[in-house]
Amino acid sequence: MKKFSKKQWIKFSIAAILYLLFTLWMQNAWLLLGLIVLVDIFLTQYIPWGAWKRTKNPQVRNVLEWVDDILFALVAVYFINIFIFQNYQIPSSSLEKSLLVGDYLFVSKLSYGPRVPNTPIAFPLVQNTLPFFNCKSYLDWPEWDYKRVKGFGHVKRNDIVVFNFPAGDTIAMKVQNPDYYSLVKDYGREAILLDKATFGDVIYRPVDKRENYVKRCIGMPGDTLEVRNNQVYIDGVAAKNPEKMQLKYLLETNGSMLSEEQFRLLDISKADRAMIDGNNNTSLMAFLGIKPNENGQYNPVYHIPLTKKALETAKKLPIVKSVFVEPDTFGGDTYYPVGYETGWSRDNYGPIWIPKKGATIPLTERNLALYKRCIVNYEHNNLEVKDGKVYINGKPETSYTFKYDYYWMMGDNRHNSADSRSWGFVPEDHIVGKPIMIWLSLDKDRSLFDGGIRWNRMFRWVHPD
Repeated sequence: MKKFSKKQWIKFSIAAILYLLFTLWMQNAWLLLGLIVLVDIFLTQYIPWGAWKRTKNPQVRNVLEWVDDILFALVAVYFINIFIFQNYQIPSSSLEKSLLVGDYLFVSKLSYGPRVPNTPIAFPLVQNTLPFFNCKSYLDWPEWDYKRVKGFGHVKRNDIVVFNFPAGDTIAMKVQNPDYYSLVKDYGREAILLDKATFGDVIYRPVDKRENYVKRCIGMPGDTLEVRNNQVYIDGVAAKNPEKMQLKYLLETNGSMLSEEQFRLLDISKADRAMIDGNNNTSLMAFLGIKPNENGQYNPVYHIPLTKKALETAKKLPIVKSVFVEPDTFGGDTYYPVGYETGWSRDNYGPIWIPKKGATIPLTERNLALYKRCIVNYEHNNLEVKDGKVYINGKPETSYTFKYDYYWMMGDNRHNSADSRSWGFVPEDHIVGKPIMIWLSLDKDRSLFDGGIRWNRMFRWVHPD
């Protein structure tokens, strides 16, 4: 019988203990088969794992060493990205000024417990599409069911959360904004499928390969949420607004233009510096109650987002004649549930009940409109309505019990955020993680040596407020 050295036993014992702890964390007994591989790697060595190291050709050995190092790095990054943390860049202004465009974040997977990937065979550090090749970065098979392992906690109200875009299960490749379901409402499913030149191929994406979004969790499972005149109410009680929450305002000057210094004082990025030409929009000015000056011309009117603090600052500027919140009618007319008339709008939405795991609802016409997407798309049931009766998986039903918890996500930049008001609930299996630290922050409005790097934001913890 082959004898093993003390060094071999020590290496094997350390690897085996770590692997057993990982298996216990994953709660998957099938992973114990991996111990056979560890036994062979560290002890028996029936398979010549390191045979390439014995080659006498230095060039071949050098190439294989590089391949070995790259493969090890890819595997390590893959596991870190799935189970510990991933990098995320803030792409849009929906959470300003809490998080800014150009912030680079460490997103903790351990905060809520990492998910076992739905698509385990995938290229690391790529969400769904390989750059340059413009093809899928993952294989459709195997596709595993949802499972989340133990983490440090659970999603709490007002947490900033990274999640997979719920309406991103179906994608028109050439028109991904607005989402597919809004496109269907506007153009019809057949028109989208037939017009590939405009919309491209229509594809399905597994949960973990849908685009990552970041918003604030406003509503918890079981809550009844309502928005009244931009104020969120939970179960009838006014919710605490984020400290840096923004609304869009219309700011009329006394005839002068805002200067760069004043824009910076109000902390308004160049992308948000919109101005309305009142002289070519007299009907809009009349609707807003803005009157022409003594010369019969309209003063400059800016359409800008402001925090509560910036609003108070704006009111004190000598050149500001008036400033008031943007009317609700500016918000558009497509809100969740798409295709069902509720009368809800951006600033006055709900009340809407947020599904909770184990809770049961009657299958009324209104509930079907509000929760059909949860029942069919997220909990993978077949639902049909025939002769006034509801059939779920072929059986007549008058009620439905939810399998998942759901959350309501909104941006702090309330008038410039496509959020749950647009696409509805976020199921628990879509939760990715929690941003914990800003490790880099770049301001695209400034040069590198004129505030282009926001040094005051680097290596700063992300706080809920």
